[in-house]
Parts: sequence; C-alpha cells; structure tokens
Amino acid sequence: MRTTVAHVLGAKGRDVWAVTPETTVYEALEVMADKGVGALVVVDGERLVGIVSERDYARKVILMERGSRETPVSEIMTAEVYTVTPSVSVADCMATMTERRFRHLPVLDDERLIGIISIGDIVKAVIQDQQFLIEQLENYITS
Repeated sequence: MRTTVAHVLGAKGRDVWAVTPETTVYEALEVMADKGVGALVVVDGERLVGIVSERDYARKVILMERGSRETPVSEIMTAEVYTVTPSVSVADCMATMTERRFRHLPVLDDERLIGIISIGDIVKAVIQDQQFLIEQLENYITS
C-alpha cells in the first residue's frame, strides 16, 4: 500500500493555522500555543510566503536577544518553503524531511494551500502501513 499525503490529510484533517508577515512573533507563539502546533504558515493574502516554527523563535529571537513583541514574523520565518502535493508518498516526505532537517511540510494543490503535515503525521502513517503489512503477512501465513 502506497500511502500518500492525501491519505494523511484525510485522516488528520486539513486545518491550517496561518499568520501574516506583519504578525509579531509573540502573537504567532500565542496561536501556536492555542492550537497546539509547532509551526504556522505565513501567508500574504492567499499566497504562501513562509513558515515559522518554535525552533525559529528559539534560534532567531531568544538567542539573538530580540523582543518577541516587537519582531515581525517576516524577520525570522523561513521564506524558501519546501512544499508537497497530495500525491506525494509518505516515504518521499520522510526522506525529504530527514534529509533537509525540517519537521513541517505545507501541502499545495494547484498553488492553493490545502494543509500541512508534520513529521509526527508521517511517522504515524508509516507505523500504520507497517501494521497493515504485518497483518497481511500473518493472514497469508495462517491461511
């Protein structure tokens, strides 16, 4: 079974929490805390312009002695965002996330933001695939 990003979004939902480039880092952190997420996409209207994470906050605000209430997200976000489409396999996502060392992937369908997946979502999907395969093999052996 080849699990895709579309399967993952179908299971977890397509909620995407976003902020604008002008949003302060503090406000972005409030949204992350409220929604229980570790990253937010940064949008300008309908257009994806970046992604900001708790890691960005730790490395680019705290360690640089900046103020989170004054610093706009645009100053700490990752502007070159790697994205995937719904048809990409979970295995490809895992390889990309591991190789590039990031934990969140926005999902675009025809340039439209339709979701975001995390490394946790990917690991869960891989475990489910492995459990399915084990069950199939056990059924085959006992038949």
